[in-house]
Amino acid sequence: MQWWYFFVLTGPVLYAASAARGAARTALKTRHRRKLALIEARREERLALEAADRPPAPVCGCEHHLAKHDKQGTCHETVPTAVAWDADHAPVRYEAQRCNCQQYVGPQPLSQVYAEDLTDLA
Repeated sequence: MQWWYFFVLTGPVLYAASAARGAARTALKTRHRRKLALIEARREERLALEAADRPPAPVCGCEHHLAKHDKQGTCHETVPTAVAWDADHAPVRYEAQRCNCQQYVGPQPLSQVYAEDLTDLA
């Protein structure tokens, strides 16, 4: 038997093995990407469910919490306010000043309510 028969007969086998290895690698990469996307979707779903389960935060129009406001509605939080501008009217310097908000306009927090069952299951 000639030595070149070895290369002629084993060439297609080696090519098929290489093609199969490439296909397997591509399939594993695709599976990995899909698995990561599924994990991310589950995380986002869990975060959305947690956010939906929380009661609404009493937040004013100035986005400060209700605890930062007194009974008259005056906000006692400090905010950075622009005090100097450049030639293009872009703020250059900021100083902390009191928030100008005057009234709480967010949702009213609900108290916990206990209700008896309407039907008797016995």
